[in-house]
Amino acid sequence: MRKLILLLTVIILVPIASVANDDGGEREFTVYYLSLNDGKIIIIEDKENIGTYDNPIIDSDMSIEQAFQGLPSDCPQYIRNRQRLITVKYYSFDGMIHQGQLVIDTDLTDDMEFAFEEALKKEFPIYSVIPMSHTDFRRKGRWDDNASMEANNTSCFNYRKITGGQNLSLHAYGKAVDINPVQNPYIRKNVILPANSVYDPEASGTLTNDSVIVKSLISRGWTWGGNWTDLKDYQHLEKR
Repeated sequence: MRKLILLLTVIILVPIASVANDDGGEREFTVYYLSLNDGKIIIIEDKENIGTYDNPIIDSDMSIEQAFQGLPSDCPQYIRNRQRLITVKYYSFDGMIHQGQLVIDTDLTDDMEFAFEEALKKEFPIYSVIPMSHTDFRRKGRWDDNASMEANNTSCFNYRKITGGQNLSLHAYGKAVDINPVQNPYIRKNVILPANSVYDPEASGTLTNDSVIVKSLISRGWTWGGNWTDLKDYQHLEKR
C-alpha cells in the first residue's frame, strides 16, 4: 500500500474504477483523503482493507510536540510533565475502525486504553478522537472547548476552567474525558452545550449507565456526569 502526505485542508473521497496491476490485469480501488493534524492529509489506497483493525482510518497522528502546540502559557510545568499521548482505536459512525489520540494524565492511561478496547469490542461508535491542539479546535489562537464539542470530538487534556466557573476543570489536569459531545450534551438550566444538541438515550453514540465506556470507567473508579444532580454533563467522565 502506498501512502502520500499532502498539504491540503479538505476531506475528499474519490472512487477510481480500476488500475493496472503489474501482470497487466486490473483491480478496483478507492483513494481516501483523510484529515490529519495541522492541515496534513494522508492518502490511503485499497478499499478492501481500509477501516479494519490492522488498517484503521487515521484521525490523528500527532507527535508529542504537536499535541502541545498552543498550550496556554499559564499551564504549570508539573501538569504538562504528567501528560501522556496515547493512541486508541475505535469503531466510528461510518461503520469502520478509526485510530486517534488522547492526551491524558500518566496515572490514567491504562484506564482509558481499557475503556476504548471494551468499546471497540462492542462497536460503540465514537466520532473522532483528536487532541485539543488541532487547528480546527483553536479560536483566536487558543484551544477552544466549544470548537471541539461542536465538531463532536472526544478529548481529555485541556488546560481550562470549568464551564461557567473560575476553578480549574479536571480536564486541566488530564483527569477527565468528554465523549461524543453532540450526542451527550452539557445541560444546566437553559444552557446546552454544544448548542442545539439533544440527549436521546436511544441514539447511537449516546452514553448511559449501561454504556460500555461508562461501565468500564466506573469499574476503574471514575464518575459520570450523567449521574450528577445539580447539572447533567452527559459527555463527561472524570477520576479524582
